[in-house]
Amino acid sequence: MSFSEKFASLMARPGQDPNAKEDVPWWMRYAGRGLGTVGSIVAIFFGLANCLGIITINIDCLISGMWQMVAGFIVLCCEAPCCCMFIDYVQILSEWVDRRPYWNKALAYVVLAIPAIILCPGISSIFGSGLIFTTGVIYGMMALGRKASAEEMRSAAAAENAGVAATPQSNTTMRSNLVANAQPVSFTGTPVFDSNV
Repeated sequence: MSFSEKFASLMARPGQDPNAKEDVPWWMRYAGRGLGTVGSIVAIFFGLANCLGIITINIDCLISGMWQMVAGFIVLCCEAPCCCMFIDYVQILSEWVDRRPYWNKALAYVVLAIPAIILCPGISSIFGSGLIFTTGVIYGMMALGRKASAEEMRSAAAAENAGVAATPQSNTTMRSNLVANAQPVSFTGTPVFDSNV
């Protein structure tokens, strides 16, 4: 066991699965956290700038700014609970979100970012919510996991070119999809003409 593994096991939260989400590179985990933290703070400030749309009686930008500030605050609570430790239950929310799969975070952040951009497509909402959206994209890439090694990809491509399935237990090729594997729908013929109508 290396020094970094010992240090990581000492710094782990109690009850945390030590092998969870190990297939993601360390730099991508920090990129997701860092962009989520910085992006949510930027989104809050740009949301406040959008709220100034009330001066020009632009209600859509006001609603967009409020949505963006709430979205930024939610992401900040999930990614950096130390910034919101004055609020009860933020740590519980953060731990609950950390236990979820990466695709849940990705979907939540993308859905949180879109309404502000739709309501007021200005530079402040595009940039502020765009950072939250980008955080969701990073978590989506983390959900996909690492790509295969070069040797595994070469062997899969060679097996595909040879007409052999990539794995012995698989009966599909790399190019198979839902439509190619679909079963034909039964056809009963044309309906009988009804003369009573």
